[in-house]
Amino acid sequence: MKHFIATWLLLRGGLHMLGGWLTIRLRFPRLDEAGRQACVQRWAQDFLRIWRIGLHVRGTPAAGPVLRVANHISWLDILVLHAAGYCRFVSKADVQRWPLIGPLATGAGTLYVARESRRDALRVVQHMTERLRAGEILAVFPEGTTSNGLALLPFHANLIQSAIAAPAPVQPVALQFVDADGELSLAPCYIGDDSLLASIWRTLTTPGVQAVVRFGEPQSPEGRDRRLWAESLRDAVDALRSRP
Repeated sequence: MKHFIATWLLLRGGLHMLGGWLTIRLRFPRLDEAGRQACVQRWAQDFLRIWRIGLHVRGTPAAGPVLRVANHISWLDILVLHAAGYCRFVSKADVQRWPLIGPLATGAGTLYVARESRRDALRVVQHMTERLRAGEILAVFPEGTTSNGLALLPFHANLIQSAIAAPAPVQPVALQFVDADGELSLAPCYIGDDSLLASIWRTLTTPGVQAVVRFGEPQSPEGRDRRLWAESLRDAVDALRSRP
């Protein structure tokens, strides 16, 4: 029975993604920026609801300008963070070329970076700085890749430079997935040799998956060294993860 339900949820999720693509094509040209952001957040909340993934938000997402830094566990992370509070993500350039997902990410305001190119990274930092100066909310995953959710990888400091240059505060954000009993769940993890489809299927066949988002206190950029700040932010995210 759970495989039948998971198949049905996959179909519903696919239809919801198609609906999102149509919204971007047909409605977004008639909406202002605030309307688009509200639409993205509502779409993400509906996606979690359709796939029966609960959302629990602790703390308060800071208003812009702010750079949010979060740990990275799953393909679900972007949906979860959008559902908790709209932000513009910085993502690898490959995502822009993915069928259906690419247009959805672009429509949601994603900034793209070619990670193998130092020159492109500098371009994105400059673009992020401009967006922060304009009062926007950006989000990055400083680990650079997904982890198993049990321990944090080192935080890369390059993109954090944008907050120093703007200047704008940085807000640490901790993500976790738990089961119906409140215990850590590894079902949504997307690491190593996992395929995206296998990770999605494992999540949909695991009942009671809940996403927990904890927003910490924003940190001021004054007098910061980006590498030391990255270490401090990692410690802050880790501390948020350990809260009950």
